[in-house]
Amino acid sequence: ITVRATAFFDTLKVSPGARGQAALVKAALGAGINLRSYDDGDLGITLDETVGDADLSDLAKVFAADASVLSTPVDETIAGPNRRTGPILTHPVFSAYRSETELLRYMKRLESKDLSLTTSMIPLGSCTMKLNAAAEMFPISYPGFSAIHPFAPSDQIEGYAELTTSLERQLAEITGFSGVSLMPNAGSQGEYAGLLVIRAYHQARGEGRRDVCLIPISAHGTNPASASMAGMQVVVVACDTEGNVDLNDLRAKAELHADRLAALMVTYPSTHGVFEEGIREIIATVKQRGGLVYLDGANMNALVGLCRPGDLGADVCHLNLHKTFCIPHGGGGPGMGPIGVAEHLVPYLPTHPFAKVGGERGIGPVSAAPWGSGSILPISWAYIAMMGAKGLRRATEVAILNANYIAHRLAPHFPVVYKGKDGCVAHECIVDVRPLKATAGIEVDDVAKRLMDYGFHAPTMSWPVAGTLMIEPTESESKAEIDRFCDAMIAIRDEVREIEEGRADRTVNVLKMAPHTAETVTAEIWDRPYSRERAAFPSPATREHKFWPAVARIDNAFGDRNLVCACPEMAEYVKS
Repeated sequence: ITVRATAFFDTLKVSPGARGQAALVKAALGAGINLRSYDDGDLGITLDETVGDADLSDLAKVFAADASVLSTPVDETIAGPNRRTGPILTHPVFSAYRSETELLRYMKRLESKDLSLTTSMIPLGSCTMKLNAAAEMFPISYPGFSAIHPFAPSDQIEGYAELTTSLERQLAEITGFSGVSLMPNAGSQGEYAGLLVIRAYHQARGEGRRDVCLIPISAHGTNPASASMAGMQVVVVACDTEGNVDLNDLRAKAELHADRLAALMVTYPSTHGVFEEGIREIIATVKQRGGLVYLDGANMNALVGLCRPGDLGADVCHLNLHKTFCIPHGGGGPGMGPIGVAEHLVPYLPTHPFAKVGGERGIGPVSAAPWGSGSILPISWAYIAMMGAKGLRRATEVAILNANYIAHRLAPHFPVVYKGKDGCVAHECIVDVRPLKATAGIEVDDVAKRLMDYGFHAPTMSWPVAGTLMIEPTESESKAEIDRFCDAMIAIRDEVREIEEGRADRTVNVLKMAPHTAETVTAEIWDRPYSRERAAFPSPATREHKFWPAVARIDNAFGDRNLVCACPEMAEYVKS
């Protein structure tokens, strides 16, 4: 058998020899082995760390080889400049823990430095940090879901296909669209895929000149990046003082670019935390001029069960399964950003060379695998199945209620930047910290750091409005926890008032010196004008359960101006 490559990592491309590709693939299947069939007649063999001697013996038998060759010494397969000569895993962490107990304690120490939902509410606006229930997470540990190769033959993944098809139907029903693609791996990739679908639609109609994308200034930062990557020209639309899209500016720019207008990207409810009351007029303005509407579904958790993007007239919408539909958000884990499209765009949904997905005139793959990060889809399927239609609607209602409760409790202490005409917000609210800089020298960073002393992660800071905090409680939090957070914010406002009234120093106070670590408050010398007790235990809740910040305040500006590279010197690379 001829091996095509002389240098390789985990995959071999080989000639099938006289027996031919089809015969060897059939023999391999009989042994429980999948080989990859290349178009040129060769075969692909991939081996990973789970492959053992028995697997290699089975593989050898497939090729009718003598299995005894496996014990024959061979030359090193990695040669020349690709071969490692230096030591590996040299960091002490790889040799310090030689028993399972010690490793367990090390991992627990790392965990204790991380503030998670097991400690308190995480009020990050836009990021939707809500409960990921164990019952939803458990199925992804099943080998039937977790051990499937993305390109496994279709007759080996019938159960998985049933799940993905079912999830597509569920998401289509929730959004009001005719077709759904699960391929995009993130919300940003969903934006990109949706815009490519829009471009393909225009091109198929002989209107490839349409390349202008209108994007409100309140949009997520990924919107203009996605539009640019899709080959569109971004034209920014202004917002009014209430945070809504400026309809006059939208009409003017839509008319100016009518001949080239491809799309509008609009977030609903908006990133400002309010429902765009003119959303139907916004959509109509664009469609009257030949453009399509991309509704950014990042805030879909304020819509599920209440209204559907498709019913509003949108043509495309992406969904963040890692937010609205309970796949964990953050921490470096995989995300999912499937798109739903109206009937006229279904033919252009992404296709893939290794699976029958997408439309007959599809745009091609936008992700390496046909169903994106398919192994985590059981989480969203389980969430939707267990919640049911009534549960999903109730979750949305409670999320909106919680956000409005926070806005109304905090409004006397921190102005709420944007509200609807009825004085309400959507699923999140933006509170203004900017006035405190003039009255007390306190900035948004100080409030965020002091919240750590109260046992809370800070809300989203200085986005989408600089100097503000965007707060989203989600439906997962109880009134008791929300009150604890509001009480902390109000207490911090009282601490600021002490500075305003001259009862606390403007430069050395509990906010400017926050957060306070255990090392700081237990140090032999304490030269601050407030007590250790007030620094570390500012509320009754912190006495019952104290989360200690691992690191005290750092000088961010100094770090920005004095970058330090942690990489080895170039000479080290030469040695290895």
